[in-house]
Amino acid sequence: MILETFPVGMLQCNCTLIGDETSHEAMVIDPGDNIPQILARLKAHGLVLMQIVVTHAHIDHVGGALQLKRATGAPILLNQNDLPLLKMMDVQAGWLGIEPPEVTPPDASAEHGMIVGIAEHPAQVLHTPGHTPGSICLLFEKDNLLLAGDTLFAGSIGRTDLPGGDSGQILRSIHDRLLPLPDELRVVPGHGAMTTIGEERESNPFLR
Repeated sequence: MILETFPVGMLQCNCTLIGDETSHEAMVIDPGDNIPQILARLKAHGLVLMQIVVTHAHIDHVGGALQLKRATGAPILLNQNDLPLLKMMDVQAGWLGIEPPEVTPPDASAEHGMIVGIAEHPAQVLHTPGHTPGSICLLFEKDNLLLAGDTLFAGSIGRTDLPGGDSGQILRSIHDRLLPLPDELRVVPGHGAMTTIGEERESNPFLR
């Protein structure tokens, strides 16, 4: 398995590339910006991009998705509950004082229980609303990996003070859908350092 996570854009969103050395297929999660860098990493590994998955429709996670789709032809998956946020890209850009990126509705909605990813590295979509109505996490059970978007961080949880945020809902999502997962499960959050479910269950102050 090829696994690379690297920060992109002004807000340092964690973009993740997952590839298979044998099939040379790849997926990219949260291509918020720096698309030339993402394309260079795909080329360096000799990978063909099959799928773009966006964990939620905040500008720092979705901002480069259309550009990456145009460069590769790969479809975009985003949960349909975040379509209103996608339509607010000019407002979101105004929060940061930048020009709004061009965005497009997803090719398919990433629904709870859906299997996404590439053949050798499938992932189950976990709908975890709270940070946004359409926030999702991706569970790569075979690879002992969870891509948590902005739902769960090392020592923290996603903010809920932006449009569509709900503090009670994000805690329910984490308690119902993430904390039942194995302690040893590696977690790549949408920003910052990796962690594990066990570490967050034990020491995350928001989950006590």
